[in-house]
Amino acid sequence: MTATTESQIVSNRGERPEPDFGDTRAEFRALLSQCGVYDLSGRAKVSVTGEDRVRWLNGMASNNIRDLAVGHGVYAFLLNAQGRIQADLYVYNLGDSLMLDIARRQKDKVLSHFDKFIIMDDVEVKDVSETLTAVGVAGPRAQEVLRQAGIESPDLAPLQFCSPTCNCDCGCVQCTLVRGDKPTGTYYEIWLAPDKVRSTWDALVAAGATSVGTHAAELSRISLGIPQFGVDIRERDLPQETGQTRALNFTKGCYLGQEIVERIRSRGAVHRQFTTFKVEGTPPEPGTKIVATEKPEKEVGEITSSAILPLPGGDTPVALGYLRREAAGKELLAGSAKLKVAVLPIA
Repeated sequence: MTATTESQIVSNRGERPEPDFGDTRAEFRALLSQCGVYDLSGRAKVSVTGEDRVRWLNGMASNNIRDLAVGHGVYAFLLNAQGRIQADLYVYNLGDSLMLDIARRQKDKVLSHFDKFIIMDDVEVKDVSETLTAVGVAGPRAQEVLRQAGIESPDLAPLQFCSPTCNCDCGCVQCTLVRGDKPTGTYYEIWLAPDKVRSTWDALVAAGATSVGTHAAELSRISLGIPQFGVDIRERDLPQETGQTRALNFTKGCYLGQEIVERIRSRGAVHRQFTTFKVEGTPPEPGTKIVATEKPEKEVGEITSSAILPLPGGDTPVALGYLRREAAGKELLAGSAKLKVAVLPIA
């Protein structure tokens, strides 16, 4: 999932989310090869109820809410009439309601966007973030650590969730376990009451998880090539440019912005594509233009994120950004750094 906690948001563990716990490199490697637990208080939870909730949200989101089975979720975009991305979110079907998982910094804008389109519909949208939060558990040993902590669940498909059997000492009365949809690896979210976060966190650490801060979580996001709204996905971007086709459904019928999305699909391609790069040199800052070096030089893209990944084989500079499709095989520069299109995952 795209859920990097912001340092300015007060954590439900009773303190600010930690930038790191003393060793960002070790925390990143725990996510890569062991198991890490990290704060997700940067995500908001919004409940949607009412008889018209499914029909109404299906007309707002880019993915298929109409046929979403109980106990499952989807990733989707909210678009404007011009097909430009206004927000991204996850939608989960709880049976008697829909639960939206949204970056907290997007929440007010999303709620305002919704308010404009609830007219005669039997729909109620309510922010429940003060009573429901989450922690993330990720890495190859994630399921083993959950089990060691006393959290037992069946095997879950990506974005499937359940109420697990909890035999842990965290005092949790009820929680929800969600299987994440990151492109590689094993990832879970535990949804729970804010006052149960600290005890649950401690139980997971006691079971073998490493406490992971926001810096290492951001490195993990970049290593997986996951775009973050507001950083790599901007309001001027079109859905197909982001490469996140999992957010789109082409058989669900009409929704806001659908005409533009369908027009792009029928024409076969967009001119630029979200891309991961390996970097030779200093990682370029976000906003740096990408240039094809053949004469005459031509601007062919832009960097949106960059980092140096502390991989087992050595420190590896990487970047994310947009690249014109015709430039993929050319020699590329961003500032003084050479770029090469990378294959995911970077490990």
